[in-house]
Amino acid sequence: MLNTLSGRFLILTTVFVMLAEVLIFVPSIARFREDYLLLRLERAQIASLALLADDMISEDLEEELLRNAEVFNVVLRRDEARQLVLSSPLPHPIDATFDLRGAGPVVLIRDAMARLFDPQPRVIRLIGYPTNSAGVLIEVTMETAPLRMAMIDYGLRILALSAVISIFTAVLLFLAVRAFLVKPIKRLVGDMQAYAAAPEDARNIHAPRAGVTELREAEEALSMMQTQLTGALKQKERLAQLGAAVAKISHDLRNILTSAQLFTDRIEMSEDPTVRRMAPKLVGSISRAVSLCESTLKFGRAEEPAPSLSEIKLWDLVDDVFEAERLAVGEAEISFAEDIPASLMLRADAEQLYRVISNLVRNARQAIEATRQAGEIAVRAREADGQWLIDVADTGPGLPPKAREHLFTAFQGGARKGGAGLGLVISAELIRGHGGRLDLLETGEAGTTFRICLPMGDAGDP
Repeated sequence: MLNTLSGRFLILTTVFVMLAEVLIFVPSIARFREDYLLLRLERAQIASLALLADDMISEDLEEELLRNAEVFNVVLRRDEARQLVLSSPLPHPIDATFDLRGAGPVVLIRDAMARLFDPQPRVIRLIGYPTNSAGVLIEVTMETAPLRMAMIDYGLRILALSAVISIFTAVLLFLAVRAFLVKPIKRLVGDMQAYAAAPEDARNIHAPRAGVTELREAEEALSMMQTQLTGALKQKERLAQLGAAVAKISHDLRNILTSAQLFTDRIEMSEDPTVRRMAPKLVGSISRAVSLCESTLKFGRAEEPAPSLSEIKLWDLVDDVFEAERLAVGEAEISFAEDIPASLMLRADAEQLYRVISNLVRNARQAIEATRQAGEIAVRAREADGQWLIDVADTGPGLPPKAREHLFTAFQGGARKGGAGLGLVISAELIRGHGGRLDLLETGEAGTTFRICLPMGDAGDP
């Protein structure tokens, strides 16, 4: 019970109500003492009226009047004359005098607390105003024991009433908290546990229905998070299935390409000059495809192998890319331009860098072909600030907003209809494996430019 929200709320409510009642108790007990003393003054005044009506009364009657008034002496001042009206022997000397005529709240509270915690019976003098303007001043002497007992009795009744009120209030608040907070929270926890058991099942996503604003905001945030997580898990499952499918396709494709590779060996022996010139490029393309299929089967996952670095001549690599793309141009008016120093050598994985540049050039070619207008694709390279910079620029229509927003996100950054958006993702991963980066420099109606930054050292060097 103590570890539950409703249980702790019940206990805290009881404590706080009792604390509030204690704060009320102090001025209440002071007011009770004041009323008690004023009542004694009023009784003493009434008792003195008997003597004023008849100057001579018996001692027995005087004793009875003082006993009913619960005082020892009564002094009344009327018309500037101070007169001892009633008197009897005092059991103890007068200990203190209290003047009620000008006493403020602080004085009354102080005197009440002092009397409540003083168990010794004492005789006190009390001064006040007579009621109904029956004189200028009335003064009595009385014992404090009955006053203290009356204060204790009144205090106990106040505390008992406070306890009843606090318990009743706490129970009502306990029930309210259970209805408005505890039950919705338990329902929310139950839904979270059900979702955790099967997060892929969209039926387990929590539906916000709390009436309390704060709880509803929490439920809406949880529902949004569960929706995103379920979508991510489904996408992960699809990617896993896609990976398995790619592995199967790569296996069969490797076998087909291996057969094609055998045929190209015979084509190389042809006497036709054109065939002899194109055959090595065909052999190189088929070899790259076979190597890619073998890598896919070898790793069986979305990660690329670490680059095998070597010194390569960038001009020759870009020329191979352009030769392959010129064959795919067809009737489109697309020109290819190189601005690469013939002596520029860089350290990279030749196959991976070929894939990256080929991806970028192919994307540029397809973007220009979609416009049905003439265009140009240029590759520029230079050294700067301890790194090699390779720019692939085109005069195409630029990337659409969605492609820019999810440029390096698989299955979301495709720039053309039917594209999966994997080319740039793979290219960026390959360049990161070299310790570099692939950036989009600019895109717009004038064209698009990507930049490859490779460090002039081993991959992973700072």
